Amino acid sequence: MNWIILIIAGLCEVGFTFCLGKAKQTTGITTTAWMIGFFAFLTLSMVLLYKAIQALPIGTAYAVWTGIGAVGTVLVGIFIFKEPTDFWRIFFIITLIGSIIGLKVVSEH
Repeated sequence: MNWIILIIAGLCEVGFTFCLGKAKQTTGITTTAWMIGFFAFLTLSMVLLYKAIQALPIGTAYAVWTGIGAVGTVLVGIFIFKEPTDFWRIFFIITLIGSIIGLKVVSEH
């Protein structure tokens, strides 16, 4: 269950970076709405991360949380914000995913 909580926390990290990217593209009240979403996802992500580390090693949990956020944010950047992609970017995303899976496999919990 704690791994599921950690995965949701990582996805919330992707949510807050998505909101931050959308806020950057807008002005006025729309920016305010995206920033409210940013803070909501940020808060939820931190609360869930805190909950997950009650049972998981903090080093592993933090690395997985940031890894999910990094991979998710890069994918959002590529697919939603039309950021450039090339062989090396995809290669390192795959390497990061492999590292996240590896941390899960070697974790005692």
